[in-house]
Amino acid sequence: MLYAVRHAKSSWDAPDQDDFDRPLNERGEKDAPRMGKQLKERDVVPDLIYASPAARAWATAVAIAHILGYDVNNIRKERKLYHAGEDILLETVRHTSDTIDSIMIVGHNPGLTEFVNDLLNENISNISTAGVVAAQLKIDSWNKADWKCGKLLFFDYPKK
Repeated sequence: MLYAVRHAKSSWDAPDQDDFDRPLNERGEKDAPRMGKQLKERDVVPDLIYASPAARAWATAVAIAHILGYDVNNIRKERKLYHAGEDILLETVRHTSDTIDSIMIVGHNPGLTEFVNDLLNENISNISTAGVVAAQLKIDSWNKADWKCGKLLFFDYPKK
């Protein structure tokens, strides 16, 4: 099982602030745990969470992990996920150990939406902030992940 999560809404209160350091805004601070609760209601508990280290993505991952009862110390901060394109996201999936049954990737657009669309052969126009896509991949090993190998299970987002 694969869960792709776009970071929650970030703050633009300090326009000169480095993009990497932008925190969640008030809405983002509410939406991240709200989506965590929706995932918990679906009995989602990933075996591994990968997250971009950018402040807004990291805060989203931590908020969701807390709600799901996932140890935040086990979240893998992956620098390469900061504004990663679809190929980097696929590479991340492929390098996951087969001892892991389900992964969650918390990252950024446009790469995340492109990744999901190509992986699942879907046409999602935009994974909105705090949006979550769940997919079942038709593979027997993460290293066999490839484009069009998955099936969309659900797509949730705060305004849905």
